[in-house]
Amino acid sequence: MANYTASTTPTLSPLSSSSSSSKTPSSPKPTSSLFRKPPSLSHSHKALIATASKNPIAGVISSNKPNPDNNYDSFFDDDDEKPREECGVVGIYGDPEASRLAYLALHALQHRGQEGAGIVTVDSDNILHSVTGVGLVSDVFTEHKLDQLPGDSAIGHVRYSTAGASMLKNVQPFVAGYRFGSVGVAHNGNLVNYHALRIMLEDNGSIFNTSSDTEVVLHLMAISKARPLSLRIVQACEQLEGAYSMVFLTEDKLVAVRDPFGFRPLVMGRRSNGAVVFASETCALDLIEATYEREVYPGEVLVVDKDGVQSLCQMPHPETKSCIFEHIYFALPNSVVFGRSVYESRRAFGEMLATEAPVDCDVVIAVPDSGVVAALGYAAKAGVPFQQGLIRSHYVGRTFIEPSQKIRDFGVKLKLSPVKAVLEGKRVVVVDDSIVRGTTSSKIVRLIKEAGAKEVHMRIASPPIIASCYYGVDTPSPEELISNRMNVEEIREFIGSDSLAFLEIDSLKKLLGSDSPNYCYACFSGKYPVEPTGKVKRVGDFVDDGLNGSIGSIDGGWVQGTRIQEGNRDSKQKLEEEEEKVPI
Repeated sequence: MANYTASTTPTLSPLSSSSSSSKTPSSPKPTSSLFRKPPSLSHSHKALIATASKNPIAGVISSNKPNPDNNYDSFFDDDDEKPREECGVVGIYGDPEASRLAYLALHALQHRGQEGAGIVTVDSDNILHSVTGVGLVSDVFTEHKLDQLPGDSAIGHVRYSTAGASMLKNVQPFVAGYRFGSVGVAHNGNLVNYHALRIMLEDNGSIFNTSSDTEVVLHLMAISKARPLSLRIVQACEQLEGAYSMVFLTEDKLVAVRDPFGFRPLVMGRRSNGAVVFASETCALDLIEATYEREVYPGEVLVVDKDGVQSLCQMPHPETKSCIFEHIYFALPNSVVFGRSVYESRRAFGEMLATEAPVDCDVVIAVPDSGVVAALGYAAKAGVPFQQGLIRSHYVGRTFIEPSQKIRDFGVKLKLSPVKAVLEGKRVVVVDDSIVRGTTSSKIVRLIKEAGAKEVHMRIASPPIIASCYYGVDTPSPEELISNRMNVEEIREFIGSDSLAFLEIDSLKKLLGSDSPNYCYACFSGKYPVEPTGKVKRVGDFVDDGLNGSIGSIDGGWVQGTRIQEGNRDSKQKLEEEEEKVPI
């Protein structure tokens, strides 16, 4: 077991000294809503694999040029310090205000994607209408555009991706016409066998218009001979590997589906008028006054039409592997994700840190906004006041004018301002949700010390991140992850804090109790529940969004897996030939 604590002060109790560090964690009985057990879907998962990837980074400051003097860092690098959730989805069936409700629900899910948004509706003439755009939800949709989306059923999507001049064509939901009519789809997740599937489909004559893995699903549905629609969706999904929470809209149905491992969240609710609502998080249900009913279970296909809601569980159910980072960082604190309150989870993480990594201090502060709830838990358990020592600016965009005079830590100072009255002369505990590259943490420590803090002790409410994610989260390559290159003491020296402690992974699992086997910890262990097939896209979309051309001509977004999916010999040979052409 790695030692997750480093300190230059003798008062710190290292995490490794706790009993949970050396023993197999017990499974305490649930004592609150935090520990409610979601439906159990047993058994084995596939062989584990670790892969490496490249992390393409583009500048965003006005000149788009690197700073040769390195006296201040680009705002992009600071902003890109945290992992990013790829997408958020919403679906509404049976409400005359469907498009406007979808618009509001997407507002609630804006934190899951800020670079593109779209809504598709179906009208009384069974025609699908679509509006998509680049930017925030409020930038994409106006009253006039919402008027162009009639009908009582809708699906919506917010998207985060990398940069790209032609990004609009990859903004979802996608709409396609095929022999059985028209269908729209919105997808949250990432398919690890996309490369193999696309080559197979191109061999059979499919023509792709985007570089998004979601388009593969539409092609698989189109070539399916199964009837009705729900069975075509099941047949398509049986060929997918990886993470997918999806909503489909046809002329008369709304369909929600979640992958058998349940990597990404998807919940169902109902409005008082009977309208059925699906969303990535319950915070979207709250905003549009829909009552939360339950999750869409892993491997489940839910079909909603004039006859009501029908549940089909026709996909194989391996052991659930839901993304633990939803509770650590991605989801909003007011959401219920995987049957648990996100707020209660984060508070419990902070309390555990205070128990296992205490330090003499005068004040506890958070790195806003993601560290606030864990900091509240730490402060309450430690009996130390929680105060707002860092103020976040909510008006900083993704572009800005460079200062003519170079300012150290320019990007961080744009977003975070220290409060001297809270920090000066104090021994400060700073709680954050995670450390990724470590560059922002080092700047935050420096800001706090420059504000007069006597000591700065960093407490991280998650284990060290050592591996990339391939299930719909944009994370740096392993070589860029500071915990993959340094031990805790070396990280402490790098960021300049007086002590540093991470939440032990055994402690995290202990808090989850009997549910702990149902979560994915790949970013902390490098052990992947779903093995990548051939070459795998690093994130949900290519770096060069919207590129046309053969799959072999697209560079920069691939990593090498270790196996090739069993199947047609010709497709396998074609895959091997294409892999030789595509640079890693």
